[in-house]
Amino acid sequence: MGVHQYFKSLSDLEQIIRCPGKFKYQEHSVASHSFKVTKIAQFLGTVEEKSGQKVDWRILYEKALNHDYAELFTGDIKTPVKYASKELKQLFNEVEEEMTRKFVEKEIPSEFQAIYLERFKEGKDETLEGRILSVADKIDLLYEAFGEIQKGNPEPLFIEIYEEALRTILLFQGMNCVEYFLKHILTDMLNERFTEHDELTGIAMRIIEEHNG
Repeated sequence: MGVHQYFKSLSDLEQIIRCPGKFKYQEHSVASHSFKVTKIAQFLGTVEEKSGQKVDWRILYEKALNHDYAELFTGDIKTPVKYASKELKQLFNEVEEEMTRKFVEKEIPSEFQAIYLERFKEGKDETLEGRILSVADKIDLLYEAFGEIQKGNPEPLFIEIYEEALRTILLFQGMNCVEYFLKHILTDMLNERFTEHDELTGIAMRIIEEHNG
């Protein structure tokens, strides 16, 4: 019991598959997602810092690394379901917070509990680091959907996920890192040639035009 169980649980995150129940050419685990989001957040933070913003790197890394740890208890919920309504999303958050709190109180030594309760809480807030996390999380989701669309996966869910992820990223369009993403990275993504290229480009352009009025 104790920290041993916490360390052991990190391997369990490798077994929790994202977007369960749907055919995928490439599986992604919660553990791999957390790693990718951290790497993406690092780049986005670098863009913000280069643009004159002050980034608290310790907070950013802690938020990114820990942002989906609670899925150890709930599993991954499909994005369109989880965000179907604010009430449903709030309910999921409350369940995750309660189960995480119980785990910390049971397994983490008392002298570290306050630290880990803070690390495991919802990291997507109004701070610069919280907003970077929100964007990084959706960029990785965008790439997961893009990979399936690019490979010709016929599941319409991945088009839905791609659209939802891009719409959310655009909500942060005033950030330097989002402007960089839209100008340089998304452009490169849409310039790749694949079977569904024209459809995906059309979707992206329509969403951006709708958002910008």
